[in-house]
Amino acid sequence: MKLSYRFLGFVIVPLLAWGCASAVPSPKDKEKENDKEHAGQTVDSGSFGVFMNGHRVGTETFSVIQDRSGSVIKSEFKTENDPNGAASVQSSEMHLNPNGEIRRYDWKEISPEEASSVVLPNDQFLSQKWRSGPQAKDQEQPYLLPTSTSILDDYFFVHREILVWKFLAASCKQENGQVKCPLKQRAQFGTLDPRQHSSAPLTAEFLGREKIAFKGNQQEFNKIELKTESGGWQLWLDDQFKLVRIWIEGDNTEVIRD
Repeated sequence: MKLSYRFLGFVIVPLLAWGCASAVPSPKDKEKENDKEHAGQTVDSGSFGVFMNGHRVGTETFSVIQDRSGSVIKSEFKTENDPNGAASVQSSEMHLNPNGEIRRYDWKEISPEEASSVVLPNDQFLSQKWRSGPQAKDQEQPYLLPTSTSILDDYFFVHREILVWKFLAASCKQENGQVKCPLKQRAQFGTLDPRQHSSAPLTAEFLGREKIAFKGNQQEFNKIELKTESGGWQLWLDDQFKLVRIWIEGDNTEVIRD
């Protein structure tokens, strides 16, 4: 049975471990679950520490919430230990429909400058409007990109988790309550980096299970590789398919879930 995007991408990542073993809910439990779903369920939340050359340089705080209309991915990134003492703060909010297509994407730079950007569907494609400062004029750029394009904005690593979920839903199968992914099978996605006003193809590949040192212990995770023309990213996800670590090739940069 092929996994649907809705199943693996959002409601579901936490359910992979225990959903199949759950007891049949009573009518009252069903009512509670329906109310909870209508109000929105938190699929993932937490923070990532960003390290360069072993030193922490930033923190991303994020949440992924789903309701009947789709999903909302919120994130805030703050720089740390800046020698100049001026921290940079950025925030983003992405709205996706139940099929994972873009409904709206907002980005804001809160400090040191005040800048903003929004990506919206325009018929079959996407369009971006942005302002580089409070006194700057609005600018606009259309993209010949479908609404199924994946947003991969700078500094927001939870966007990589969302893309990996899309890849797993498209490439993996569920058998006997377990998710099985073929090895060495690449899938290609179109991506948009609104901050850079640029788009690029990306390939994703499941590399199997791997043991790594994580928070002082040897632990086994699912490993996935993302590649673009500019370089590669190694990602490790736990058994609930939540992102726990990223290694960015060539940058000596590591992202770790706190």
